Amino acid sequence: MAEQKHIIDDKITLKELVQRLMYWVKFFIGKWKLLLMGALLGVVLGALASFIKKPVFHAETTFVLEENDMAGLGQMSGLASLVGVNLGSLGSSSGLFQGDNIMELYRSDNMLAKTLLSSFDDSKLLIDRFIQFNKLDKKWKRKVDLTEMDFSMPREQFSVKQDSVVKEVSKLIREKHLSVRKPDRKLTIIQVNISSKDEPFAKVFNETLVENVNSFYFETKTKKTFENVSILQSQADSVRAILDESILAYASSTDRVPNPNPILQTATVEARKRQVDVQASTAVYSEIVKNLEIAKVNHRNNSPLIQIIDSPRFPLRRSELRLVKGMFLGALICGLMTFIWLYLRQLYQLNVNNS
Repeated sequence: MAEQKHIIDDKITLKELVQRLMYWVKFFIGKWKLLLMGALLGVVLGALASFIKKPVFHAETTFVLEENDMAGLGQMSGLASLVGVNLGSLGSSSGLFQGDNIMELYRSDNMLAKTLLSSFDDSKLLIDRFIQFNKLDKKWKRKVDLTEMDFSMPREQFSVKQDSVVKEVSKLIREKHLSVRKPDRKLTIIQVNISSKDEPFAKVFNETLVENVNSFYFETKTKKTFENVSILQSQADSVRAILDESILAYASSTDRVPNPNPILQTATVEARKRQVDVQASTAVYSEIVKNLEIAKVNHRNNSPLIQIIDSPRFPLRRSELRLVKGMFLGALICGLMTFIWLYLRQLYQLNVNNS
């Protein structure tokens, strides 16, 4: 019964709720000077931040990626099987690079490191430019001496510290400066955005990264079919050379016995042997040429289409904290913090007095 009475006593009525609300309204009205001072302080801090904070430049490349699913060869497989050609042996297993995998390539350490070690201009690399305007040589001076590192040497000759610096810079770019996305999941359009406080760096890095990744993607996507075409082309050239030699040998043997005696068959044996060689080489060469042409079609169908739609151009799009926006946000944040501080302080005093 005592516990039930305690629960009833703790219930709050509508009248008490209105009284408490009116109390806090009167309290904050009485503290309007402090709230105004907090808001004015926020205006000053917001204005100061708008002057101190540097603008961020955005270099964006938009391209369309169209991949063939080899459906066209499915219609040819029936006809090709009639002449003894197996299209399955000429196809390429492209499951490794399908769908959105190219977007992950843009975030990979390998592609970012390759781009960082590319030239920014005639005198420095992109990684040197990044270290310079971010002042990493001063921020990381306790851990590593960046002024003594030469990133222009071959990657195989890098020390452990140089590799660590490249990986760390790649991580910074991936987490804070790089954005790869699709405007619409139903589309095959991909946007690659690089944001940086240094406008030339953002443009050059974006262009170099897009070129490196798209080239790597294209080469890897068509590697197997290209090797098939190269092998078949080499075989076709070799068989053609043998066929030419067989034709020449057949002609020579025929010239040696221009008018053979029909009674003596041994005089025509050599010419017949050469004729058989010519026929056999012709059959082999014809089959290889058929496979070569189908492999070329396969290679073209397997090649993805990467078409640049928009590329970064000066002046780049910039985002910055403008004066009015900074003052408004500063006033809002400081005013809210002052409001919360007054509420918590008064609530603490009420609890201490009641206890």
